[in-house]
Amino acid sequence: MPANVVVPEVGESIVDARVAKWLKKEGDVVNVGDPLVELETDKIDLEVAAPQGGVLSKIAHADGADVKVGEVLGVIEEGGARTAEAAKPAQALEPKPEPANRKPETDKTRSTPAARNAAQQNAVDLKKVQGTGDAGRVMRRDVESAVAKPSAPAPKPAPAPRPAGNRTEERVRMSKRRATIAKRLIEAQSTAAMLTTFNEIDMSAVQAVRERHKQAFKERHGIGLGLTSFFVKAAIGALREFPRINAEIQGDEMVLKHYYDIGIAVGASEGLVVPVLRDADRLSFAQIEATVRAFAKAADEGTLSLADLKGGTFTITNGGVFGSLFSTPILNPPQVGILGLHAIKDRPMAVGGQVVIRPLMYAALTYDHRIVDGAEAVQFLVRVKQLVEDPGALLIE
Repeated sequence: MPANVVVPEVGESIVDARVAKWLKKEGDVVNVGDPLVELETDKIDLEVAAPQGGVLSKIAHADGADVKVGEVLGVIEEGGARTAEAAKPAQALEPKPEPANRKPETDKTRSTPAARNAAQQNAVDLKKVQGTGDAGRVMRRDVESAVAKPSAPAPKPAPAPRPAGNRTEERVRMSKRRATIAKRLIEAQSTAAMLTTFNEIDMSAVQAVRERHKQAFKERHGIGLGLTSFFVKAAIGALREFPRINAEIQGDEMVLKHYYDIGIAVGASEGLVVPVLRDADRLSFAQIEATVRAFAKAADEGTLSLADLKGGTFTITNGGVFGSLFSTPILNPPQVGILGLHAIKDRPMAVGGQVVIRPLMYAALTYDHRIVDGAEAVQFLVRVKQLVEDPGALLIE
């Protein structure tokens, strides 16, 4: 009996996907559980497995097609496997040469979507990359290592001069995630009354704490003591005092949330993703640091789950890791507040009537002015500043 291969339900917020790549072709024999096709969604990439063994008799949507949840991707004919197996000895008696254009399909390299994207961007042959993932799967880090240590290139002839006026262009279709990011950013700007307030934070005390405790912290917990945990704790302390910044608007009501699921923006190859620290107020510094590092690794490898990305009551984004000195972050709807961090730079400041050099960071809070007043937003950011500049106060919080 034939079985349909359908787009699975992967979460209530995901209703469509894009066919990234078929791993099998029509006529291939498959076993139950074999990966058949890779799908892209706005949040995660996933593989769809064969629901039964047999022969993939039909591919209904080719690579690049947009599909809906529940839509039929292909059909597997039961019993075709026996027919194909029975035909193998006869085929073996009369071997046929393999077409040159089919060889890449029979010599596939297991790799993550992030690795394939990085390989395409850097013109890297995945078959020549040594994988370090499970069962030798090529990860993004493996491609980056190959780019960092390329083999000696063969000498190339000098390129011919480009004819005057020959200006080329290239059209590249946006990934499902990139297209969704673009759509939601426009929606955020058109639905929320966004304003941003700024302040400057002296990072001297935090740097001193990290210096004093970094060795003992790493020996005890196996990870370094970063900046993220300090700002997560400071943001939660400020959110307790200004609860409307930890809310959302539903119709003509404000939903005040008395729990703290803090989204941490992480850069990924296909665009920014925001995994969520659940009940972050109950996490220790070590638990926050470990979870954020795990999120960054999963984002790089393309293995974040929908559960990692769902929800969130407030977001923290750190453009400083890319060198940003000053920016205005955009809200992550339906949230009404986002804290933007930036690069730490030594700058002169007045202290006690004297000019001293201190490590300073500009911090920005973008908020939805529909329910958050300007004074409230300013005081929130001042409270974050106070808690970060006096890390001991975080213990009280």
